[in-house]
Amino acid sequence: MDVYAEVEKIVSPVYMVGGSVRDELLGVEPHDFDFATPLLPDEIEACVRAASRKPYCVGKRFGTIGFGIPQGSRKALPVEVTTFRAESYKDGCRKPSVQFVSSITHDLARRDFTVNAMARRGRRLIDPEHGRDDLAAGVLRAVGIPSHRFREDPSRMLRLARFAAQFGFTVEDRTFVKARELSYKVLTVPREHWMGELDKLLVAPYVEKGLELLADTRLLQFILPEISVQVGYDQRTPYHDHELWEHTRAVVAATPAEPTIRWAALLHDIGKPYVRRVKTPEQSTYVRHDLLGYEMVRKLAAYLKWSNDRTDTVSALVRDHLSEDSPLREADSGAQKTL
Repeated sequence: MDVYAEVEKIVSPVYMVGGSVRDELLGVEPHDFDFATPLLPDEIEACVRAASRKPYCVGKRFGTIGFGIPQGSRKALPVEVTTFRAESYKDGCRKPSVQFVSSITHDLARRDFTVNAMARRGRRLIDPEHGRDDLAAGVLRAVGIPSHRFREDPSRMLRLARFAAQFGFTVEDRTFVKARELSYKVLTVPREHWMGELDKLLVAPYVEKGLELLADTRLLQFILPEISVQVGYDQRTPYHDHELWEHTRAVVAATPAEPTIRWAALLHDIGKPYVRRVKTPEQSTYVRHDLLGYEMVRKLAAYLKWSNDRTDTVSALVRDHLSEDSPLREADSGAQKTL
């Protein structure tokens, strides 16, 4: 089904925008469909009702009207159409003030990264930020001035790491420098938003790259300080050739791409730096790090506002990760020594 054509039958003129355009250019089936139009919210709603569709108006004050596209016997495909808009942010406030504009290029200029700042109308690509070039080069670059983008919405720095994990892209130098410089601002982002991005990052194909970027930008030190101490940590044990953060990333990548198991893999050695006993200058032991890890994960889970089910499951996996029947055992053992 040509989703764009179906939406254009209802709302016109209309442009496909953002991630759905990016995914199409990558040859990936989009999962979310967003559209933009110069029509005002009342006009969009009227178009939807005239087509005998039910409009969803929860986001109407921000210019967004949602509706469903029938897919035969399957559930209707949800889409959203938003009036072209610009956004401005007051100091210390993450909720933007929205102004409707008449130009698609102005609308694209408010977006986070160039690869997400493209639009398509019919077969014509609108790409004022040269996102297609960055997409071909595998580069993540902030739209406009990186510090402005990250100050407006600090959660974009987490999205940066998530996109690196999702696509395996590298980060343009100025964008990286400003993400590192402003990483502390992630503390102003609600922890529920952290979890939304981290869950997606952890199950992404290039998860090690995303985790590495979290550490290199110092985001890790603000969102998971108990894990950030692993960066550069020499385990000094004959059982491991890798420093602790390298080992943790490798274990995560070697487990099934499911959020619960990957959170357990990320946290399985969380207790190690806190139970270290130095036997000789070349060798340390970490007795009971699994039990301490269990307690640390439960405290961390409360801070991150996890559900009881996730808390119980992940903490138990961390406590039992040394057991022969642990689902983490194979990944943990395989990441210990250099092959």
